[in-house]
Amino acid sequence: MENRIPLIGEAMPELKVVTTRGEKTIPNDYAGQWFVLFSHPADFTPVCTTEFVAFQKRYDKFKELNCELIGMSIDQVFAHIKWEQWIEENLDVEIQFPIIADDGTVGKQLGMIHPGKGSNTVRAVFIVDPNGMIRAILYYPQELGRNMDEVLRMVKALQISEKNGVAMPANWPENEIIGDSVIVPPASDVENAKKRLTEYDNFDWWFCHKKLD
Repeated sequence: MENRIPLIGEAMPELKVVTTRGEKTIPNDYAGQWFVLFSHPADFTPVCTTEFVAFQKRYDKFKELNCELIGMSIDQVFAHIKWEQWIEENLDVEIQFPIIADDGTVGKQLGMIHPGKGSNTVRAVFIVDPNGMIRAILYYPQELGRNMDEVLRMVKALQISEKNGVAMPANWPENEIIGDSVIVPPASDVENAKKRLTEYDNFDWWFCHKKLD
């Protein structure tokens, strides 16, 4: 469906795209690793430039999490290349991740074009796991730059949650109630509810938490 926003828990739609690093098929070319696909309204714009620099400065941290970055906007590939060169020449930052050159097809397929905000893509973020499943979606308006530390925190938290079967509290790992502890899933029966009061730190049987190993 045109302009339908894919949902969390669904497979990432297959996209055949042209990028600054050659043709790619998403998510197939990234099987076995996480990736963050993020759209920006246009090249050679101030907010987008600050975002690309911020993402690049954290690129090594994303790579440590086995996570690739993929930018995208409705611009031709030569515009992306020239913009990359401008960033390197003027801001001394080399953009190392691919940027998709979209003609509007990908933007429409992923619901990135919101007519009330014009014909450019809004600042969308799709976090996709190694199985090609969408794990998180963010949408920012064009006038608001994203917080890249939050995107990095989300990738890390999703990986920890998947590995340990836990949930993360607000502002993890600096939660106001339980600090860097994680939340244990609630009990599913009366007997387990009683056991949890002795197995974990807790406020009650439904609010148990623990430190990560």
